[in-house]
Amino acid sequence: MPLSSRSLTPRSLLLGLALLPLAAAADRPLSVVAPWEITGPDPSTSGYVFARMRVAETLVDTDADGQPAPGLAASWQPSEDSLTWRFALREGITFHDGSPLTAEAAAASLQHALAKPGILDSAPITGIEADGNEVVIKLESPFAPLPALLAHSTTLILAPGAFDDEGRVTQVIGTGPYRVANVAPPQRLDVERFDNYWGEAPAIDSASYLAVGRGETRALMAESGDADVVFTLDPASRARLARHDRIALHAEPLPRTIVFKVNASHPILEDERARQALSLAIDREGIAAGLLRDPEAAAAELFPASLGPWHLGLDADEAQDVERARELLAELGWEANGSGMLERDGRPFALTLRTFSDRPELPLVATALQDQWREIGVALEVEVGNASAIPSGHQDGSLELGLMARNYGLVPDPLGTLLDDFGIDPEAMGGDWGAMGWRDDDLAAWLDTLRQEADPEVRTELAGQVARRLNEAMPVVPVAWYQQTAAVNAELEGFSIDALERSYRIDELRWSE
Repeated sequence: MPLSSRSLTPRSLLLGLALLPLAAAADRPLSVVAPWEITGPDPSTSGYVFARMRVAETLVDTDADGQPAPGLAASWQPSEDSLTWRFALREGITFHDGSPLTAEAAAASLQHALAKPGILDSAPITGIEADGNEVVIKLESPFAPLPALLAHSTTLILAPGAFDDEGRVTQVIGTGPYRVANVAPPQRLDVERFDNYWGEAPAIDSASYLAVGRGETRALMAESGDADVVFTLDPASRARLARHDRIALHAEPLPRTIVFKVNASHPILEDERARQALSLAIDREGIAAGLLRDPEAAAAELFPASLGPWHLGLDADEAQDVERARELLAELGWEANGSGMLERDGRPFALTLRTFSDRPELPLVATALQDQWREIGVALEVEVGNASAIPSGHQDGSLELGLMARNYGLVPDPLGTLLDDFGIDPEAMGGDWGAMGWRDDDLAAWLDTLRQEADPEVRTELAGQVARRLNEAMPVVPVAWYQQTAAVNAELEGFSIDALERSYRIDELRWSE
C-alpha cells in the first residue's frame, strides 16, 4: 500500500531519519584483501577462502581457546570402543539454496571430502553415513582427534546441489552468514548476507575478497582506501601504515612457525649433524628483531607456547652456537678452502633454498640465512617463486631446502598436521610440507599412539617426546614464530584476528555511525 502524507507524523519522520545512518552503514560494502588465490569452488583446494569469508561451515567449530566446539553439530560422542563417532546436527538450518541441512546431506558432503586429498586422509575412516539427525563416522582404529579434523576447511559442509553427478563441486552452497554472489577464480569472490542464517545476522550486507600476491600492492591498497581489511603485511609497510590516522593496525601471534624443511636424503644433509649445524649457525634473535620487528618472535622449536604440551620452552638465545656448528661440520669432513667456503672430497657445501613472496617476510629471512650461513662456509642460493614449488620439489625429489610458514594450528589439535607432515605409514617419507627423505620409527609409533589415546596425561607425555625428537633430528628447522598482521579501516568496529586462521570474522564487523 502506498504511504499517504497523513501517515508521516513528526515522530515517524524522526524515526526514519534516525534509521538512515544504519541503513547506509549496512549498505556500505566491505573489501578484504589477502595473498591467497582461489583455485576453484572445491573445499579440497580453496576451502580456506570460503571458510574465512563465512560462506560455508564445518560440523565442528573452535572456541576462544582454540579447542573444538559445536558448529553445525551441536554435540558428538564416541562409542565405548572409540570406533564409531556420532555427530548430532543442530535443528532448523538451511543451505543458501533453501534446502535443509540434514544428516544425509552432511554425510554426503563429507564422503566427497574423504574421496579427495585433505585432512581426513590422516584418520582411519571406514565409512560415513546418516542415522536420523546424526552423522555417523566409523573408524578402523581409534582416532582421538577426529572432532578437531572436522573443523578443517577441507571438510566444509555443502548442499547436495553444490555437486554434479560425478561428485565435482560446481558451486559453493553453504550454510554461513554470507552466500556467494559471484566468484571469479583465481582472484575475486563477492558475497552477500544470507537472511535465513541460523545464527546472529551480520551487520554488513555485502563483502568482497581479492587475492593480491604482492605485499607492496596490498599495503598501497590499504593506504589508498581501496581495501578496508588487508592481511599479511611486511614490516616496512606496517611502519609506514602506522602513521595513517584512518588505518588501525592489528597483529596476533599464530600457531604458525617460519621453518625450513630439509631434504634429509640429500648427500650433504642426510647426517643430522649437518642439519644441526645449519640450525646452530642461525641468529634467530637478529632475524626476529631486525627483520620481523618483533624480538619475541625468535623460535628455537617448532611449537609455540599456545600449543601447550607440544611446547618445550627452549631459549632462542641458546639456540645459536657458531663454533659448535663448525665442529659438527668438521666431524663430517668439511674443510674451508682458500676462500673460506666449505669443501669435502672436492665438492662445495652448496645448497638451494626455495621460498615464496606470498608471505613477504620469507624472502627477507631467506636472505638473512644466506648471509649467516656464508659465515660458516656454506654457499646458499635463494630461489623466490610460487609456494607450489616446495611441494612439487618434494614430490619430484629436486627440493634441497624449502622456507615456509607452517601452520601447526590448521585444526585445533596439532596432531592432525603432524600426521600429515611426519606420518605413521611405514612406506611414507613425510608430507609435502613436512619431512622429506626422513623417517623415525619411534616418532611414528608415538604419533600412532597419540591418534588413538584419549588419556590426557599420556597424550601430554607423548607430545613432549615428539617435540624433542623433532628438535634433535631436525627434518624441519624452526626460525621464528609467525604473526598475522592486518591493516583495517578505522571506521570498522569489532575487528579481531582468528589465531587459528579459520575465519576473517567479517560477520562480526560493523561500520561506525
